Amino acid sequence: METEIELKFFVSPEFSSQLLHKITEAKILQQSRRELGNVYFDTPDQILRQHDIGLRIRRFDDVLVQTLKTAGRVVAGLHQRPEYNAETRSSSPELTLHPADAWPEGFDVAHVQQQLQPLFSTDFVRQQWLIAMPDGSQVELAFDQGCVSADGKTDAICEVELELKSGQTEALFALARELCTDGGMRLGNLSKAARGYRLAADYTGDAIKPLDIVPLAGDESVEAVLVKTLEHALGHWHYHEQIFAERQDVAALEQIQQALSLLRQTLVTFGGMIPRRASALLRQELQWLEGELEWLGEAASIADLLDEKGYALRKLDNRKTLMKQLEARQADLPDTEEVLELIQSARYCNLLLDLSRWILSRGWQPFLDDKGRARLAEHVKDFADQSLARSWQELLDVFPAERQLNRIDYLDQQPRLLRNLMSGLSFAALYDEDKRRPFRMPWLDLLQGMDDLRLLEPARSLLELQDDEEDRRQLEKWLVRKEDSLIHAMDQSRAIGIELVPYWP
Repeated sequence: METEIELKFFVSPEFSSQLLHKITEAKILQQSRRELGNVYFDTPDQILRQHDIGLRIRRFDDVLVQTLKTAGRVVAGLHQRPEYNAETRSSSPELTLHPADAWPEGFDVAHVQQQLQPLFSTDFVRQQWLIAMPDGSQVELAFDQGCVSADGKTDAICEVELELKSGQTEALFALARELCTDGGMRLGNLSKAARGYRLAADYTGDAIKPLDIVPLAGDESVEAVLVKTLEHALGHWHYHEQIFAERQDVAALEQIQQALSLLRQTLVTFGGMIPRRASALLRQELQWLEGELEWLGEAASIADLLDEKGYALRKLDNRKTLMKQLEARQADLPDTEEVLELIQSARYCNLLLDLSRWILSRGWQPFLDDKGRARLAEHVKDFADQSLARSWQELLDVFPAERQLNRIDYLDQQPRLLRNLMSGLSFAALYDEDKRRPFRMPWLDLLQGMDDLRLLEPARSLLELQDDEEDRRQLEKWLVRKEDSLIHAMDQSRAIGIELVPYWP
């Protein structure tokens, strides 16, 4: 059994010239070019897929190799999976070629063997180089071009894979950073097998999903919760990046924004234990990416105002003029091609690589003293209680019951409220849901009110563009009515939230 450790990137066919140029600068130990044919097998009810197991028979030259890959870990394109290989003479799989301990406990190998059938195939040309890295590590670089096929349907393959053959994982990231200096690469979280299963099932893509609480068992250390929170946010980001790459749904970008917020807040929440210099570069680059996506709020607001032929503006006499002005502003915002360029840029790719490496290598550890390591090793519950208490006090300070807040006040405090709610996601699984959910509800309502208030901002920006005094006065009255109604509801949510008893001790 081997544990495969590899980084996967999606590229365009044109990337080959860029790759070959980079290869000339490397120390090549071996190189080859092969045509690989692979058939993947499963049962009619896909029992292997249910256990996150992949089974294939690969043909190259005159050799057949049966490979079993079992459940592993994927962090932003870095795939770590146990892999079992066995030469075979048959084009039909024989599960007994793999050791008994390769299978999950209670797995009925004989029963599955009887039901196996071919499900899909992958056929591609692989150009392959074994590269000696400066630290002595060896990394295998593969450039695959071909297709996935299932029931007469096909999907193109054009990928770069970096696999660590010996040495340190850092060498894998070092080579990846060198390859992506000119852009054109996107970290991939879908294996060829995953794409084959999707094709076989006529799967049209994953659904957009809200950022959920971090799954915890309840017995974790502070450091374990830090890692799980970072991986949870990074997984949410990468999941929705793939959705945007496939169908350019702006809602997927909004979920990436949510993941970035959780990542940045996590660095703040655990910042008392991890020195700021340990995450300085990451915080800088996360802030950069948040800035690159800052236009999404305005885009959502404009889309809402223009929806159903400007229905929201129906009571305004100059609705058509306002819609044209909004459409002009909408046209100035980044388009799909610009966002696709962003997610294939060198800076974006390096951010994902650096974040993945930082998590996997525990990049904060060299900055800690013995006391800091001891604090990270403690059970997380006390730290969670203290963090939530600080967060709660911060909300009481900025949203006091006796203070009357206006539009500007609420909008100014929106990032703070979002950060505090994000902190709750890290620790939520440690507490009783029946107590936690009612406590968060009015604050989530307040956040929604702030979002609704911000939706009006593009319309407010049009006030100065109205040449007719009556049109300007009418728009201003409309805005005041909308805002007053929202602020009244938000005041009520705030009052309810302040009176609630915290769900942590």
